[in-house]
Amino acid sequence: MKIFIFLITAFIGLSEVFAQKKPAPAPRPNIILIMVDDLGYSDIGAYGSEIKTPNLDQLASEGIRFREFYNNSICAPTRASLITGQYPHKAGVGYFNVNLGLPAYQGYLNKESLTFGEVLRNAGYSTLMSGKWHVGNDSLAWPNQRGFDRFYGFINGASNYYDIGKYGQGPPVELVENNRRINLPADKYLTDEITDHALSYLEEQSKTPKPFFLYLAFNAPHWPLQAPAEDIAKYKGRYSIGWDSLRKERIQRQKTIGIANPEQTIAVRDNEVTPWDNVPFDEKQLWQTKMEIYAAMVDRVDQNIGKLREKLKALKKDDNTLIIFISDNGAQGGYAGSSPRKPQRNSGPAGTAGSYVYQDQPWAYVSNTPHSNYKNNMHEGGISAPFIAWFPKQIKAGSIVKGTGHLIDLAPTFYDFAKATYPASNQGVATNGLPGKSLVPVLTGKTEQVERGEPIFWERAGNRAVRKGNWKLVSTYPGYKWELYDLQKDRGETTDLAASRTEIVNELSADYFRWAEKTGVVDYEKIKPANQIGSPAGRPNRQPPTFR
Repeated sequence: MKIFIFLITAFIGLSEVFAQKKPAPAPRPNIILIMVDDLGYSDIGAYGSEIKTPNLDQLASEGIRFREFYNNSICAPTRASLITGQYPHKAGVGYFNVNLGLPAYQGYLNKESLTFGEVLRNAGYSTLMSGKWHVGNDSLAWPNQRGFDRFYGFINGASNYYDIGKYGQGPPVELVENNRRINLPADKYLTDEITDHALSYLEEQSKTPKPFFLYLAFNAPHWPLQAPAEDIAKYKGRYSIGWDSLRKERIQRQKTIGIANPEQTIAVRDNEVTPWDNVPFDEKQLWQTKMEIYAAMVDRVDQNIGKLREKLKALKKDDNTLIIFISDNGAQGGYAGSSPRKPQRNSGPAGTAGSYVYQDQPWAYVSNTPHSNYKNNMHEGGISAPFIAWFPKQIKAGSIVKGTGHLIDLAPTFYDFAKATYPASNQGVATNGLPGKSLVPVLTGKTEQVERGEPIFWERAGNRAVRKGNWKLVSTYPGYKWELYDLQKDRGETTDLAASRTEIVNELSADYFRWAEKTGVVDYEKIKPANQIGSPAGRPNRQPPTFR
């Protein structure tokens, strides 16, 4: 009996020891999604730029970069896909945030497409947003009504960065905070304010036991080009070499880093961009100033990302936070049609409040290095963005992979990390299924690119594209002629193979039309508005920049 009691006691003791050693389930990660606006593929250091972005470069060196990550080529459709995980038409924003009278083009997010704010809040996350919304102007479609606990920013597509500046006065910067309309305080810079409000939300949220999701949506470096004088001064004289030489510098740097495959083609020189040597001396001074301001705006975003990382460390949350950085489209080039963009009247020097200068096509040609074309076009320059993901202990440092991800993949990725379930219905409404694939296998090193098993599709204002394996089919409105490229060899889209590979054209075009019918895409000629928003790039603004 004594031996029996001893054995029972020993067994209980060992059971307690093993129970104590059983690892606790890992806490769900915090998630931060950073999006910038109109940033070209090569505009940060980690993708070949001369612009000073040490904080983003550190995230890249400690995390992973994709050579291929796709957006929807322009603001609102990109955000619709990003926020819902749907193709933009399926979410109701197939054209822009204006209503064209059809469900796929209603101009705001529909109820069938849940936002990542709604899904993650239902999964127990605090949901925070600061910055640009641009997927519905009516207050019923604002962030706090679509799943976000806290919101600070602006609802529409563009904003000044200063309300009142040293030189003259611009229009009021109209903002919203948690459904209350406010204005930007005098002499505050909007990029800083977007960050500071996000940091205050994180400080408040740290008092809860919940994980958090933060969507930080900067409007920089979208026009108008306005930046603090001290940041502009850093780049004084840097762009005197002009766009031709700068593009060569970036291409070489991309090859050295490993972002550009040396065996890949690069886009041919844009014939619509005047050679720098042919630009008159006085105009060169004005062009340089524009790029100095643009660089300063990107620099300031990076400084604010540094502030964000410092806050994470102070809150002791940096080790369990996933950070992803992307851009909504390529840099903005020229405008086609009967009314190309004209220089706007400026009430102050370039870069200050009241200044409305914009980057324009020659510098956008550099920003999208080494790709072809610009924002709102479905060639690689319009839909390719930098992609950086950072997550200590989960993502191998210094990784550069092909990736081939798309915006529709981010929501499934977040739900995967958060162990969140995307419901089949919500408040009695059947939800749209998620077409994307989780990026977790690529981020954690199990695969080199997304294994999706089906093509990726694009349509916006008559511009169309399909990506299937190494093949890409693309056409530019108003033409309906398909071009075909083998992106494995020719990401610069220099050699159109449509005439020689008709079987591939037929296959991908059939895929496109099946997708278009299923997704609610309508022939653009039947629905185009009288004043087209963001008409396709093509004819540049040939006039020199005007600063008055």
